[in-house]
Amino acid sequence: MKHSLWRGHVLPFTVLLGLLAAATLAGDFVLHRFNLVWVGRYMGIPGTLLIIGSLYYSLRKRKYVTSGNPKTLLSLHEFSAWLGSLMVLIHAGIHFNAILPWLATVAMGVNVISGMVGKMLLNRAREHVQGEREHFQLRGLSKPEVEQAVFWDAVALGAMAQWRKVHIPIFVVFAVLALGHIVSIFLFWGWV
Repeated sequence: MKHSLWRGHVLPFTVLLGLLAAATLAGDFVLHRFNLVWVGRYMGIPGTLLIIGSLYYSLRKRKYVTSGNPKTLLSLHEFSAWLGSLMVLIHAGIHFNAILPWLATVAMGVNVISGMVGKMLLNRAREHVQGEREHFQLRGLSKPEVEQAVFWDAVALGAMAQWRKVHIPIFVVFAVLALGHIVSIFLFWGWV
């Protein structure tokens, strides 16, 4: 049974994004309510480490490392990037102390959203092309006829598979801004 576009893709995306926002607000509220704001100051460190750890999937995908199941690593990538982003968002809180951390936070948010949208759109497009192939095969078309019938959809799918060319530069912007924030913390807090 096919899932509807809404139930299969839009709803999970909306729930995950809403859950991220709600968990961020709840976490910030709890820290303020129990006078633990200082904990939020340090949540950026494990959050950043989780985001960095999530990059192992990218290294595996590009064959820089060979260990690990890519499907499992993708799930870990998505979860650790989401959880790390949550921790960084709680770390950011609602405090406007400097522009650099907020630029990094915005870039991280755009990166998380682009990753979620890219994954969901790509999955939907793959399902559509595969469904079209099966439909034409059931109608008795030969393999070359099926491929000709889905040619433009397959071309569109190939173009959509390039979404990483947008996702990765957004990540680089986030990484540079985050690194600038981290370096400024080390300098201004006198950690070096």
